[in-house]
Amino acid sequence: MTRFDGAAALRALADPRRRRMLELAWDRERSPSDLASRCQLSRPATSQHLRVLREAGLVSVRLEKNRRLYRARADRLADLRALLDDFWGSRLATLRADLTAREEGTRP
Repeated sequence: MTRFDGAAALRALADPRRRRMLELAWDRERSPSDLASRCQLSRPATSQHLRVLREAGLVSVRLEKNRRLYRARADRLADLRALLDDFWGSRLATLRADLTAREEGTRP
């Protein structure tokens, strides 16, 4: 398994069309043509977006005869959430502590 690249995942999720594709592929496998029609994209555009998601490790692809089926990778999305929690968790805790200290310092 390749190492999780949080920066690539964040770049991939920056596009709302790719986020929509992940939502659609969350609970079941989807074909590129299904994703294209549901996202109102051309097949070539859908293919490019799926390549970005695949390279970021956010979707898996399974070959079934001559079809490709895509599904969101819950494990990689959990890795992304952990990365964001690590980043924001300590910063938000520090901000909360600063705000609490200010409130306590300004009370009469």
